[in-house]
Amino acid sequence: MSPKRRTLYPAIEPYESGMLDVGDGHRLYWELCGNPNGKPAVFLHGGPGGGSSPDHRRQFNPDKYKILVFDQRGCGKSTPYASLENNTTWDLVEDIEKLRTQIAKVERWQVFGGSWGSTLALAYAEAYPDRVTELVLRGIFLFDQYEIDWMYREGGASQIYPDKFEEFLSAVPEGERDDLVEAYRKRLTGGDPGIQLAAAKAWSKWEGDIVTLLPSPETIEHFTSPEVAVAVARIENHYMATHGWLEEGQLLRGAEKLRGIPGVIVQGRHDTCTPPIAAWKLKAAWPEVELNIIPDAGHLFSEPGNLDALVRATDKFAGI
Repeated sequence: MSPKRRTLYPAIEPYESGMLDVGDGHRLYWELCGNPNGKPAVFLHGGPGGGSSPDHRRQFNPDKYKILVFDQRGCGKSTPYASLENNTTWDLVEDIEKLRTQIAKVERWQVFGGSWGSTLALAYAEAYPDRVTELVLRGIFLFDQYEIDWMYREGGASQIYPDKFEEFLSAVPEGERDDLVEAYRKRLTGGDPGIQLAAAKAWSKWEGDIVTLLPSPETIEHFTSPEVAVAVARIENHYMATHGWLEEGQLLRGAEKLRGIPGVIVQGRHDTCTPPIAAWKLKAAWPEVELNIIPDAGHLFSEPGNLDALVRATDKFAGI
């Protein structure tokens, strides 16, 4: 990869946007940005339930790329909000294909995904390898049990953030703490709006507390705001409770389908949401990928080391 370092490209506005009816009662908000005749790319946001942001399209040179960003089922501007109905990994994989054929109208494209977006990018690429030109991934989450336990059981991230994990625990009665994912699921899907919102804020705050090396009040405010917390908590918990509709080890076993597809993984050394071991395992299963472990970065794409490496990756695949 070129040693040239960049920041985000200047802010751009979409040249086209709209809602795509993907069936099952879901409509997805999407935007096309950049050069209509450029190299096609799709950005898959984190979460699940997180939504896209204007900065996501700024990781691509707008003169070189035709960029599609969208909000996945139930989050962002997509409707219905925070819906769990027909909201699975494989529904989302098919949504990406519909966006490719009906909105981007391209034969193949670069797939860029971070965190949960990396999970979804791998699932899509393994289902449709002939439709992927390259993969750019940040923070690998394979949805194996050890990763779910790392986040939501004592012995993982709780060992690094014991004070924050204690807050996460405190939202659940002592007798229900053996399975925090299930305990939160009951609260997030129950009928009392007050209990649901309190659980959503507690679930999302735990992630906000550990998501970056230098958490700010603004980060926590973002994660605990009702318009973000409810979708993130309900949908993310929904995926954790069902193992992401993936068999244990499925994405690693399926990595043989990625052979011949070039890729770049950007992984913060101090990422406590998606620890580097998953990226290391994926590299072993997919030799073509370039693995960049960033020594001074945590989880977020916006941390300087991660950001520089991600922009260099999109530049590389654009021939810059």
